[in-house]
Amino acid sequence: MKKQIETNKHNKKKTVPEGELIFGLHSIIELLKAGRRKLIAIYTTRPTPKGWEQIERVLPKYPINIQYVERDVLHRMAQTTDHQGVVAWAKSFIFRRKQFEPAKHPFLVLIDGVQDSRNLGAIIRSAYCTKTDGVIICKKASAPLNAAALKASAGLAEHIDIYEASSAQSAAQELLAAGYKLYLATFDGESALTCAYQMPLCIVIGGEALGITKSLLSLGTHITLPQRTPDISYNASVAAGILLFLAGVKLSRLS
Repeated sequence: MKKQIETNKHNKKKTVPEGELIFGLHSIIELLKAGRRKLIAIYTTRPTPKGWEQIERVLPKYPINIQYVERDVLHRMAQTTDHQGVVAWAKSFIFRRKQFEPAKHPFLVLIDGVQDSRNLGAIIRSAYCTKTDGVIICKKASAPLNAAALKASAGLAEHIDIYEASSAQSAAQELLAAGYKLYLATFDGESALTCAYQMPLCIVIGGEALGITKSLLSLGTHITLPQRTPDISYNASVAAGILLFLAGVKLSRLS
């Protein structure tokens, strides 16, 4: 499939392969290292930015259009200055087509209602680092897996299976039907330090403001991180990283 873009200079329509914009050194490097999808074009500056040689080392044999532009052009393309001097056009992210299987993927995380793309990416980064088998994100009321999220994941989203469910409710029901045990991060649960985690399991992380979807609260075991006072809370991505690490250690997945 192709899509049309307008060129300002000649006011003519030009076709480019369908895909998505990404930015940041690690987003591009890990996409190339993973090899799951193709990079079509890279936009950077002259002189090249710090770390450019890391990209050059992993450039594939297939042709990539490399264009040198002014830094202001990169700002406009990425709609942020946080691009590290490299913006790229890539084939669309490849999501897992079907729900996970307990025998093959016994350790999952479900991200429910996280609104900040950077938090979403940071959770995915922690999931990869803690040997989580897969990540479930939701189309409804959640941040998209966009360029900002991919950069926040340090590109590690390219190396882990991600399933996009229609909603947290549907994802939870599918997981329970498949035999997973749900562990929900809340303020009123048993200590995450002493919980006897049982696989196959899925840790559920709620959104920054509203937490876990109310209809999910009766579907699993509530776990809580100790903190200084009850009127504060961890950032969602920080809490997710700690919980995934604790569960991974207790289940002897990390050493």
